[in-house]
Amino acid sequence: MPLHTLSYAATGAFSPLLTDYLAQKPAVKQFYHRFPVLEEFGAQIEEKRAAYSPEARQRLVKSLQTQYARLGDVRPEVRANLDLLAKDTTFTVVTGHQLNLFTGPLYFLYKVVTTIKLCRQLKEAYPQYDFVPVYWMATEDHDFAEINHFNLFGKRYEWQSAQVGGPVGRLALDGLVDQVLDQLPAEVPASFQAAYRESGTLAEAMQRLVYELFGEYGLVSLDADDPDLKQALVPVLEREITEQVSNRAVQAASEQLAAAGYKPQVYSRPLNLFFLTDDGRRERLEFDAELDCVQVRIRNTSRCHSQQELLELARQHPEYFSPNVVLRPLYQELLLPNLCYVGGGAEVAYWFQFKKVFDEFQVPFPILLPRNSALYLGKANAGKLRKLGVTPTEVFKPLPELKKQVGALLGQEEVSLSEQQKALAETFKQITELAQRLDPTLVKTVAAEAQKTAGSLAGLEKRLSKAAESKHETAYSQLTALKDKLFPGGELQERVDNMLSILINNPQFIKQLLEAFDPLALDFVIVEEE
Repeated sequence: MPLHTLSYAATGAFSPLLTDYLAQKPAVKQFYHRFPVLEEFGAQIEEKRAAYSPEARQRLVKSLQTQYARLGDVRPEVRANLDLLAKDTTFTVVTGHQLNLFTGPLYFLYKVVTTIKLCRQLKEAYPQYDFVPVYWMATEDHDFAEINHFNLFGKRYEWQSAQVGGPVGRLALDGLVDQVLDQLPAEVPASFQAAYRESGTLAEAMQRLVYELFGEYGLVSLDADDPDLKQALVPVLEREITEQVSNRAVQAASEQLAAAGYKPQVYSRPLNLFFLTDDGRRERLEFDAELDCVQVRIRNTSRCHSQQELLELARQHPEYFSPNVVLRPLYQELLLPNLCYVGGGAEVAYWFQFKKVFDEFQVPFPILLPRNSALYLGKANAGKLRKLGVTPTEVFKPLPELKKQVGALLGQEEVSLSEQQKALAETFKQITELAQRLDPTLVKTVAAEAQKTAGSLAGLEKRLSKAAESKHETAYSQLTALKDKLFPGGELQERVDNMLSILINNPQFIKQLLEAFDPLALDFVIVEEE
């Protein structure tokens, strides 16, 4: 496929913190461990290999085997990677994402493809090791409003459920068939429908859908809402309850970010933990300063537990506890033999607040890789751009600037009365000087007339410009419509459109992205349909 690239900074759509990271500016270096270049992965492998225990690997493999058993026969590419994870020469590259309905915006697809492609590149560079792409399912997240909808062909599909406030992965799919599945266009692939119709929970549906989409590439999905896996969290729970170590570490990092001129992304709490209640809710754990205890609701009864009682509960039933955004990355790295986290720009930015947390627990901090970002240009839109004389990279310019560019190509006369305004200002300056000599009381009258005349001239300039534009109104309308199509609502396409908007008309889209993306190039990619 024809490819075009430009820097993330040139798109104007990413934060200074991310673009400074990609530029390896000194102010950012204290917030990460190793930069995402191929040569750095060798040291990352050695560090992770020394820190990751055989017990952790056995726990991971056992849990994954149980999770994949519900799918029945597992395709050989996934089965091979599950087997490889049992070996101490196998490492992972992981990306994480919410359980968005039908995968949500396009950037989910770009995350996963980046992860798969990087594993291939690492295998070529380090053939003595194996690398497994992993999708971390955010099953314990409880923000239902963020995941219950998606946009397809300009229409919003939304699922309403009464089961809100708890881990979304545990949600039954009540109402989804009537509200969403039965309303979808006939062109939607059967595999997308089947993933939800054949599943009992949202976590199971997402695992099935991701398996159907990426199983042939060996992608492994992990649901960490697992009692056996939560055993790895016990040492973290103990220190969090007794020392609140993560809060201190994140606050220190946030202060350093602010001092360097960057805005912290994550707010830390004294206890960065939730509690999973018996009635299916996920509730924040908070200290009661007056009673010197923590409120916990168990079996529909809420009472204040002392620190010692909370410790005992954490040791006996760690599955009741759920890490929030601060501790979730640490939990991930405890479970996985992971080298690199692939995330969006905002994710990479908030990971910068966590390095001190990892240092406190002596867990290797992963390499942080911004996922590939892309703009997809279909044949029709690419043809319209060429007809207008606009290159794929130029489409990121502001619309007024693009209109001037297209107008110049079309031979539109540029209308500017700036010279006349300057002459007018000079004329009224001379009149003001004359009034000052003859009758100073007339100076204000002259100033008012000068302002009125300048306003009239500006109005004439607008009318003349509009008259010039009207000769090429069709081209400008096409340009505006194209800009709106490629940047819906003024946002990047990847943040709004669903993958089905492309996949329905281009079934080879995922394979083409795997060819197009180069994760370590660290450029924004424009993918043009052939």
